[in-house]
Amino acid sequence: MRNVIFAINITLDGCCDHTKQVADEETHEYFTQLLREVDQIVFGRKTYQLMVPFWPEVARTQSMTKASNEFARTFDSIHKIVFSRSLDSVEDRNTRIVRTGPRDEILKLKQQEGKNILVGGVDILHNLSSLVWWMNIVLSLGQSLQAMGDGCWKA
Repeated sequence: MRNVIFAINITLDGCCDHTKQVADEETHEYFTQLLREVDQIVFGRKTYQLMVPFWPEVARTQSMTKASNEFARTFDSIHKIVFSRSLDSVEDRNTRIVRTGPRDEILKLKQQEGKNILVGGVDILHNLSSLVWWMNIVLSLGQSLQAMGDGCWKA
């Protein structure tokens, strides 16, 4: 049975907004290695639209750093599923849209032969609470931290 791996970039102050972070060479190298261990990536619509068409374009043009270009090539080569009820079509040749909830589809994928399955995006996580999966969180320093008293941190 395949493993499901949830991976996300998150700052120490709890920010997991990809538009507010800059990944360095080491982060791209880490995620490239993680991608080499999977043959399926699963996204919700929002995260998918952050990743595609940006990374396939970098894979085509090789316009960034060595680590970013390698990440882009690896990312572009992997099959992807995007869960969306509103997305009409996808640009990426390796992507298919699934219009149902992610839990049942991922359970089916787990039963198939293959490498691990990578899940990305915060909105998709709550649908997977009953599945057995591994979590990778890459932490980076963001703004200063302030304890809120309710177990949460706020910048």
